[in-house]
Parts: sequence; structure tokens; C-alpha cells
Amino acid sequence: MVLELTQKVILTALDILNGASVWLIISFVLAGLMHNLISPDRLQRMLGNRSVSALIKATASGMLLPICSCGVIPLGLGLYYSGAYLGPTLAFMTATPIINPAAVLLAYGFLGPQIATIYLVAGFVVPMLIGMIGNKLAGPEIHAPGMEGPVEMRELEPGEQAGLVQKLQTGLRWGFLDMGVSVSKYVCVGMLLAGLIIVLAPPAFIQEYLGNPGLISVAGIAVLGAIMYVCAVGHIPFIAALIASGAAPGLAITFLMTGAATNLPELISMYKMIGRRTVLIYSSVLLSTSFIVGYLTNLFLLPGFTPFFDLSKSRQTVGMANNLIFAAPEPLRYLCTAVVLLLGVYALWPGFKRALAKVRAA
Repeated sequence: MVLELTQKVILTALDILNGASVWLIISFVLAGLMHNLISPDRLQRMLGNRSVSALIKATASGMLLPICSCGVIPLGLGLYYSGAYLGPTLAFMTATPIINPAAVLLAYGFLGPQIATIYLVAGFVVPMLIGMIGNKLAGPEIHAPGMEGPVEMRELEPGEQAGLVQKLQTGLRWGFLDMGVSVSKYVCVGMLLAGLIIVLAPPAFIQEYLGNPGLISVAGIAVLGAIMYVCAVGHIPFIAALIASGAAPGLAITFLMTGAATNLPELISMYKMIGRRTVLIYSSVLLSTSFIVGYLTNLFLLPGFTPFFDLSKSRQTVGMANNLIFAAPEPLRYLCTAVVLLLGVYALWPGFKRALAKVRAA
């Protein structure tokens, strides 16, 4: 029984990782290049402050990237450890998984202009609020602690001339061997926990639960979305089917917001690499604001909502969205999964050896 459960958890975790691994690798590359090619002075001027303009820039740039909440971990942390303040970092990490061009197109095609517009506006306003509150309530973690943070950043020696090729090599080395190693170990642990949750509460049960409008509240859907691994793009058709069967429109918006913007690998990485207060700010503000948006949608914005579903228009929208979605070949996904696992094992191996030595000594 235990062996069978363990096998299911591992296979489920690997399946989830396969869906996110390509974006993780892309994010390691982008984080490394950003770390070395964007000058610290320029990043400080753009995002290294508490200004509203910095939050707008972080939110808007996040909304344009079609990256899931796992893939945004290295990018967000890369921004933070390259000089961005906590507020813009949180705004970027919230906006990126919630809203992107493909998600917006699918929302308008499957959910209709009313829900999609509320979802789009919330996808901009909520990250801004999280960033503002992050800037206001943050302590020492308002910015990375110089060179003494969890991720060590390599600086060029004085007088050393770094050409473009050298900057690329150094950036990729930092992206994989520093940021990649640090993030991968938390991603691997988080994926196992996510696999355990899915095995204990299978999707069929969740779908039946969500499909019963009288059984679940907006608060319940906010908490449920926060602990599940949800891709906003992939779950929009599923949410449209739920609404067509009678679910309230506010539930759809709340579920997409909390589900897309939170998952265990992200929260664990944020906790370990920025701090506990950051996770509390991020998760509590996101849960409360998504609950408020869903509640207001049901009570005031769309009280007499009529489900929208136009099959011909939806097919056209899906075709447009597919052009914006990168579908990685299966061999590439397996290769990227193997790389993430190797980086995670490399990071966890010293601790495993110490634990094994203690067991042998005992």
C-alpha cells in the first residue's frame, strides 16, 4: 500500500515537472543573461526603489511573458538578486502566471467579455497591490543583502575586461550553477508535495467539488486554488465548462488567480531564498484580494450572469492562442526534467550524505 502510494506520488510529481521543466530551463537562461547583461545601475533605476512606476514596469513586463508560476521563480529571484526591490519582484511574480497574451485570448473566447475583462483588470491591479504592500511591510528583505544572500553573485575583478561572450558565459554559469541549483532543490521538494496532494485529492474529485455551486464558497475556492498546481491557460476551458454547468462567475476568477499565481514549489523557493515574511505577504494578500474580486463579481458586477460559450468563436480564439503558446517536444521536456532533477540532486546531495552518515553512526 505504502509502496504503491509512493510510486503514484513520484510519477505524478514527474508528470507535473515535465510540464514546467522547459520553462524552468528557459528561466535559468534568461535570469543568468539578465543578471550579467543588464547593468546594476540601470536595474536599480528601473526596479530598485519603492516607486509606483517601478511596480507598473514590473507588472506590465510580467503580463507579457507566457511563463507559468514555476518558470517565473528563477526570473523573479534573478530580478531580486540583481537589484530589484521586493515590491516590483512580487508584482512581477504575480502578474506573469496570471495574465499573459494566450490566457487573455482564451479567457475572452471561452469565458466571454464580461468575465475576461474583470480577470484582465484584476490581473493588473492585484499584482500592483501585492507590490505596494510588499514595499510597505517589508523589513530587511526589501532588497537582497548584497553579496551575502542565499545566491552568490560573481563579480568581475577590477580592471577585468569582460567581452560579450564572457558575459554570456558568466551569466549562464550563474543562471544554472547558482540560481538553478538553489531553485531546483526547492522545486523538486515542492513537486513531490504537489504530487502527494494530487494523489490524495485526485482531479476527478476536485472537478466534482468545483462543479457543485452550492457546495463551495469563494473563500473555499481561493484556498483550494492556492494549494493546487494550476496553469491559467490550460484550465480556462475547464473553468468555462464549470460555469456553463452552473458555477458562479466569481469562482472562476478566484480559482484562476490563486491557482495560477501560487504553488508549493514557488512558495517554498520564496520562503527559503527571500524569507518567511515575504511568503506571508504574498500568499495572504493574494488570497484576500482574489476572494474580494470573486465576491464582488458574484454580488455586484455580474449578479445575473448568463454563461457565455460560442463554439465557433472559441475555436478561432484557440487557434490564435496556440500561436502564442510554445509547445515543447516530448524529448525536450524529458531532457529539461532530467537537468532540473540533476541540479536538485546536486544541491541536496551534501545534506543527504550527512544524514546517511548520522544513521550509520547511530
